[in-house]
Amino acid sequence: MPAPIARWRLIRGAQAALTAALLAACGGGGGDSAPFIPPAGDVRATSLGVALVSPWGMAFLPDGRMLVTQRGGSLVIVRADGSAIDAVVTGVPAVNAEGQGGLLDVALDPDFTTTPWIYMSYAEDGPGGIGTALARGRLVGSELRDVAVIWRQLPKTSSTSHYGSRIVFRPDKTLYLTVGERAMDNPSAPTLANAQNPANALGKVLRLNRDGSIPATGNPAFGAGALPGLWSLGHRNPQGAALRPGGNELWVTEHGPQGGDELNQVRAGANYGWPLRSYGCPYGASGACQVGGGTHAPGFEEPASYWVPTSTAPAGMAVYDGDKFPEWRGQAFVGALAGRTLWRLQLDAAGQVLAREEVAEVKALGQRIRDVRQGPDGWIYLLSDEGRILRLERGG
Repeated sequence: MPAPIARWRLIRGAQAALTAALLAACGGGGGDSAPFIPPAGDVRATSLGVALVSPWGMAFLPDGRMLVTQRGGSLVIVRADGSAIDAVVTGVPAVNAEGQGGLLDVALDPDFTTTPWIYMSYAEDGPGGIGTALARGRLVGSELRDVAVIWRQLPKTSSTSHYGSRIVFRPDKTLYLTVGERAMDNPSAPTLANAQNPANALGKVLRLNRDGSIPATGNPAFGAGALPGLWSLGHRNPQGAALRPGGNELWVTEHGPQGGDELNQVRAGANYGWPLRSYGCPYGASGACQVGGGTHAPGFEEPASYWVPTSTAPAGMAVYDGDKFPEWRGQAFVGALAGRTLWRLQLDAAGQVLAREEVAEVKALGQRIRDVRQGPDGWIYLLSDEGRILRLERGG
């Protein structure tokens, strides 16, 4: 049986010790402008029994079992109760697992029950180095068939960092893919910024068809020479992404340098500033050193919320719309790596972050929360770098 870890309790986040002025300035989020809606009854965090190795992404199969990527290159099917691995999937593409690379996100096709495609993002070797790639294959039992790479990040680089790599399907069955700038952009040399260059695939969000082709309509225009498929640019390392339920509204978390981690509502054609603007400091700097002065406007999108002065390293996220916590519908849950915690953010209808707090018991576990998913049962599932699946559920 799963073992209860702790009762749910919310505390103010890392910025509680800062001044009220800094809180209010924090990208519209993290302040005291609105009280949080508490849970309607006790909630607990439960650790499921399966032991995994460096898991990164998770998706639920129609029968309730979980597909989980392990960064070293294996894709496993975990039992619906989370007690053990049922099978190791064969046919997964070869990955480069150096540094932050490996087998990363996984997603099911919107028509999986009739056409059982699954989609995987990963770090791929090739001419010029390593890059994020997107492949798909049909899952038959525990075997992937007809596997094909449908998109590749170019140029490839020698870096082993900042792959981004979340996959999110829209209601129209096109998909968003987040890709990092591969740690190649230096704020001290902004004219060489790949994330600002629409001619390459570094530091971008893309919108693609399920076969990797470019949608005929709906994507923004970035001008002559722009890479087809771009949705937005100016991103650093977007490791979390989720749609707000009921539409195409995309939310993305991304890592800053020293501080300046961001939650962004990602709009078509928008520029999110990296490496020209950030509320973080360049590595090795100290004091009042926000990149480009911090403030993104004009010309760049302000983050909906950001973390200063210490990085929390936000990772996977979900926007909740289940029936187990109706009081939390529309709220965002964001895992954190450096922060070893789970954030709960209250959003309003206009996309403003009214407040944010940490889940104290998740933070107390000291685990790096890599992914956050809403399960088909309505509970909230967390994937940790330490190899655990945690489930947030009502207390008994």
